[in-house]
Amino acid sequence: MKPDGLLMIPGPVQVHERILKAMSRQMIGHRGAEFSEIISFCHENLKPLFGTKREVATISGSGTSGLEAAISSFSNVRKMTCVDNGKFGERLGIIAKRYTEVDAVSFRWGTSIEIEKIEESFENGSEAVAFVHNETSAGILNPAEEIVKIARKYDALVIMDAITSVGGDEVRMDDWGIDVAIVGSQKCLGIPPGLAAVAFNERAWDFYNEKCPFYLDLAAYRKKLGDNQTPYTPAIPLYYALEEALKIINEEGLENRIRRHRIFSKAVREWANEAGIELLAELNEYSRYSNTVTAMKLPEGVTDKDLRGTLKSEYNITVSGGQGELKGKIFRIGTMGNIGKRDVLATLGAVQDILMRFGKAKPALNAATEVLREL
Repeated sequence: MKPDGLLMIPGPVQVHERILKAMSRQMIGHRGAEFSEIISFCHENLKPLFGTKREVATISGSGTSGLEAAISSFSNVRKMTCVDNGKFGERLGIIAKRYTEVDAVSFRWGTSIEIEKIEESFENGSEAVAFVHNETSAGILNPAEEIVKIARKYDALVIMDAITSVGGDEVRMDDWGIDVAIVGSQKCLGIPPGLAAVAFNERAWDFYNEKCPFYLDLAAYRKKLGDNQTPYTPAIPLYYALEEALKIINEEGLENRIRRHRIFSKAVREWANEAGIELLAELNEYSRYSNTVTAMKLPEGVTDKDLRGTLKSEYNITVSGGQGELKGKIFRIGTMGNIGKRDVLATLGAVQDILMRFGKAKPALNAATEVLREL
């Protein structure tokens, strides 16, 4: 039997032993006091990760369920601007089209958002904007504060997909003026897939659409918050996991956790620059590189199977490929969740070994090691 492999993708991520142990507990009644205490702890301790003092609700469903809950519940607008510079920005538009008219403001995947084009969308009648904070398909962090500044000029609703930034990068929902934000459990929170959390402020309810899907109606979840309950049967083992994960985050300290994510991603980028591997993201004055995943172009003459296939078969390490139009063109190394220096160096060393066989990389681990000494 092969030993457990190393999962270095932008979710799902490696799960801490304490979380695995927590999930093995026996079931409890989800309408009892014991579960209410768990969900109360989870909701209160999620708030600092979102950077909010407002309400947070959890849904038994993937991150996409949280996105659809947010968009559908707050879709009482004539038109919604959906910003697309990657796979998940594209998904926002696909979801929103089911509930309202959409103006998809699209950019080549991996390139930076042009703020002026978003303002043009508002000038043309849009009343809301949905965007991805951390676009993992392209390894780029989009400018939340700049988008909000434009939206506020037009009194527009702001929905932010923070699925891969909450818990791993700075998110300041209240300070930035975000009305609705979403996180998925299997990313920086470090637990298995199957839970989503949606944070929302009072202003969001001015845009409430009562014709949203029954199970994803955030009004039902909000109604149960005072009782520390969910409206429907929750995935109890995942709440055990979330409770333990939040304890781990509190022990590490959110600032330390964010710093760790930033150092790991910086180490990957420095390795890539020294090794001669081109990063995908093209930055402008507003955007920056993702701190939870790094997207790099596959060198000419090296296929996805050559790199990722060999990495898996020889080293039992899994990294991600490209999605959509980027399939077969890039590879992505995730640096999120409860990973350590050894995981980062092992992954970079293995990738370097394979690329050097093709004459497509230079030795560069020292560049990564220098950065990792900052921890």
